[in-house]
Amino acid sequence: MSAPLESAPLQPMIDRRVALSRVGGDMELLKEIAVLFLDTYPEVLKEIRSATERGDAQMLEQSAHGLKGSVANFGAAAAVEAALVLENMGRNRQLKEATQGLRNLELALSALRPELEALD
Repeated sequence: MSAPLESAPLQPMIDRRVALSRVGGDMELLKEIAVLFLDTYPEVLKEIRSATERGDAQMLEQSAHGLKGSVANFGAAAAVEAALVLENMGRNRQLKEATQGLRNLELALSALRPELEALD
């Protein structure tokens, strides 16, 4: 019988070096920004979900763009990429894959959340 496979270590969702550089090395400020983001991003995600469901390309582009900027503050590459894909879908008025894009964004944000909460 073979030994159980160990899963590869998970990649961190935030890049602390990038995140700290965005706030001049001030960890307390980073924590405050994380708390603010955690409080507000569900509403933006709701806007993105609504835009996707209604086929509102302009709202999708705008909401995803704003969220992309917010997660970029944490060096959260997966969430930035997922938001960028949705932003581009909205900009190009190509919403065929928006539901899958939304799922990808939700997964990235779900993985990011515990790391941001752990900053507190």
